[in-house]
Amino acid sequence: MALAVAAGCDVAAHHVDHGLRATSTTEAATAETIARQLGADFVLHRVALEPGPNLEARARDARRAVLPPDALTGHTADDQAETVLLRLLRGSGGTGLGAMRPGPAHPLLSLRRSDTEALCRELGVEPVRDPSNHARDVWRNRIRHELMPLATDIAGRDLTPILGRTATILREEGDYLDQLAGEIDPTDAPAVAAAHPVLARRALRSWLTEAGYPPDGAAIDRVLAVAHGDATACELPGGRRVERSGQRFRIVDR
Repeated sequence: MALAVAAGCDVAAHHVDHGLRATSTTEAATAETIARQLGADFVLHRVALEPGPNLEARARDARRAVLPPDALTGHTADDQAETVLLRLLRGSGGTGLGAMRPGPAHPLLSLRRSDTEALCRELGVEPVRDPSNHARDVWRNRIRHELMPLATDIAGRDLTPILGRTATILREEGDYLDQLAGEIDPTDAPAVAAAHPVLARRALRSWLTEAGYPPDGAAIDRVLAVAHGDATACELPGGRRVERSGQRFRIVDR
């Protein structure tokens, strides 16, 4: 917010109150105070979430549903490094390990978390410190507080820029492979079967991605099996299936 205001932008701060903590109303009020202090407008969104499994993912989905599509986030280079490790632990391929794509949506991705904290101190802003960032049942928190310090100690150097460079290389390679995969018609079963598996998987992943969430590798492999004639149909996550009729694929909602 501070950098956007200083750059002369017309700034509106959006705060999402998930209602998960007794202090959430106070935190929202503090966020509004900070926004007004910095010269930004303020928009409050309230969403209803119940405690339970996959809370982090459900909270993220709820935020995405209420935030404007052109909202900017404050993710830093440290967040990027954590994302690479998080996706590695979840078994992501090259596309997932490319992590967050730099650009207008992530204007602070080249800065360190320490830079943002230093700016707050310089401006006399006391940020809200989310206690859930220390919950040990959240993978990202354990990566931040346990894995990153341990890996940095083992390597004897700061791993954040190294992991960031790895993500950049994988993203650039992925963009090139996507360009090649774009020449394949993913609904043409013989064309998918004849393509190199690396390109075939990317073509299918692009076609089958729904609401920004690609299917997992196992689902892609099931569709490839249909392309090669090992099956006539297969199930996809989310209650969908891919069927082959003649030489063509089609997606069917169950």
